[in-house]
Amino acid sequence: MRQLIIATAGAACLALGLSGCISIEVSTSKTVTPGPPAAADWRTPDPANTLVIETNKGQVIVELVPEVAPGHVARLVELARKGTYDGRTFFRVIDRFMAQTGDPENTGEGGTDLPNLKAEFTWRRGDDTPFVTVASPQGTETGLILSLPAVSQDSSYKTMTGDKKVSAWGTYCPGVVGMARDENPDSANSQFFLMRYAYPSLDKRYTAFGRVISGLDVIRSIKTGEPVEAPQDVMKTVRVLADIPEAKRPKVRIIDAKGPWFTAYVQRVRAEKGADFSVCDLDLPVEVN
Repeated sequence: MRQLIIATAGAACLALGLSGCISIEVSTSKTVTPGPPAAADWRTPDPANTLVIETNKGQVIVELVPEVAPGHVARLVELARKGTYDGRTFFRVIDRFMAQTGDPENTGEGGTDLPNLKAEFTWRRGDDTPFVTVASPQGTETGLILSLPAVSQDSSYKTMTGDKKVSAWGTYCPGVVGMARDENPDSANSQFFLMRYAYPSLDKRYTAFGRVISGLDVIRSIKTGEPVEAPQDVMKTVRVLADIPEAKRPKVRIIDAKGPWFTAYVQRVRAEKGADFSVCDLDLPVEVN
């Protein structure tokens, strides 16, 4: 079963008391320059939903977001704990696109004996969803849920739906992690890909469920090819952060999108980009020790 990622051509929150929605108000009259982040501006990723990928090119840390795709997050955690991903090559790598891996056969044709996953292309965003809105283009809202960039229907539509929620989906900015599949939407199994650059044409067609928060330079340094000729770049080990002994565990913290430093940062980037601003322009500072 060949699993591909196909390259194709190409109201902020209302005053409704929505506890899960944070909107960043932006003034375009002046540029805001944020100072150094304070202690309260950082958060610690959930170690049970964080992967540490040791490659021959360096370390990559991925934050998984179960709020948007619980089945896919559970699958990657399960396979990481089984050691399935250890030694897997990056067998299909396209320069301005993505790096694909996770096949036990290292060919793009394989998978595991686990059942295929049901697609989780979109999710329902409710009042309790930790979504931080950074822009509201054309009746939608773009923002972050943890580190994952996402697009949502406007919050105001919640009043018109039976479940009082709206549809939302991850958007394929650099570093976003997606699941490979074949033509059947429900055919994802073990193969996944990490975005080298933005590619929004994948939105709502492949499940997005995490993001590289450290090591994007490593992903961009992997040898390219479709397929890669004599692939040498590999994931030597893939571990769940919570499973690494405390003394050896990387200490990771990332800027909290709900904090004041991030608000000022968004204002500065939006002022610089103007009408060209995209949620993909936002890079969350990360510290790894």
